[in-house]
Amino acid sequence: MDLPIINDWHFYAVAVPAVLMLGVSKSGFGAGFGSLAVPLLALAVTVPQAAAILMPVLLLMDLLGIAAFRRDFDRSLLYFLIPFGLVGTLIGTVLFRVLPPHTVAGVVGVFTLLFLAQRLLFPPRSDAPPPSKTTGAVLTAIGGFTSFIAHAGGPPVNAYVIPLRLTPVAYTATLAYFFFVVNLSKWLPYAWLGLLDWRNMATSLVLLPIAPLGVWLGIRIARRIDAAWFYRFVYLGMLLTGLKLSWDGFSA
Repeated sequence: MDLPIINDWHFYAVAVPAVLMLGVSKSGFGAGFGSLAVPLLALAVTVPQAAAILMPVLLLMDLLGIAAFRRDFDRSLLYFLIPFGLVGTLIGTVLFRVLPPHTVAGVVGVFTLLFLAQRLLFPPRSDAPPPSKTTGAVLTAIGGFTSFIAHAGGPPVNAYVIPLRLTPVAYTATLAYFFFVVNLSKWLPYAWLGLLDWRNMATSLVLLPIAPLGVWLGIRIARRIDAAWFYRFVYLGMLLTGLKLSWDGFSA
């Protein structure tokens, strides 16, 4: 029996670069770019369908990421982030059918641009204290929520983690483990919401072979790049993500 995959070439024209971008971001390098995957796919399918199609792809990428950085994560930071991320996915489950995805996209986009403006126009001093735990809890819960709705959890979590000034490898490893747990927690709610149908899963299988290539490219770069350039690329990815999500949110 033939698999009921999406066979529109327009879909794959945006899906292939979206998966590559997501893979590179999963390695930490270009971390901000990962949140562009769903908006790109949404040029061809609905946001909920795009999020569902990416679920198996994300699982494979997460497994590759945590295997590559299994000794480099910040354990105490990870233990702090995970519970609040899971609270965010729970909120996302409750509000998924109530809150339009484009509204979430617009809010995340504006938040991302405001964070970047603050970082670039008013750069923190080298001796500035890190954000408070309360700020981190709120931002991480928001990240879990936006990750559930549109796999766009990176910008809110970055707003807390970037000022902590981790090394590129520690930053990458910690977020790899964090999003592995958050993405794993989304499977049952996505199934309950009816998003994991045969067509979406079969289409995801077609895209799956592209995932390791993106992760491999990103890992090679992340282990070699200077920390200053690493965070410049993160900021660039967040800028493009903020602009695209804001456009999607307020042009709908």
